[in-house]
Amino acid sequence: MRSEFDDIRAHITAEPPRPGDLLELAHSLLDDLEQVRTRETVLRSRYLALLTAARATVAADITGHPAPLTFLRRELAEQGQLPDAEQAQHILSDTMPAQAMLARAEEPAPRRPRTARGLHCGGVSRRLRG
Repeated sequence: MRSEFDDIRAHITAEPPRPGDLLELAHSLLDDLEQVRTRETVLRSRYLALLTAARATVAADITGHPAPLTFLRRELAEQGQLPDAEQAQHILSDTMPAQAMLARAEEPAPRRPRTARGLHCGGVSRRLRG
């Protein structure tokens, strides 16, 4: 399948090369964009696999499956992210404060009481008209 990057690259390649030209920069930027797109595709795929495993784990737990963590353990192992006992303690010690911070961040900010003062501009003696 031909991408828009292939079309741009073909257009740039058709131009006669000139030393110090922006076409060299354009080739380099296209290469970078293609690498970023590939990395994004890989990350999206991994995220989807983890999300699917997490949903299957919750569904297995809800339905009373005897080993509901099987799906998540397998996916974490495939991605090289299944922690051992020592790593588990570090992960938990990092996770607890992070969850507490997230909980506080989701709380609405306290409202400050409004005072019935006029609109001031700059100094104390100036007032806006209106």
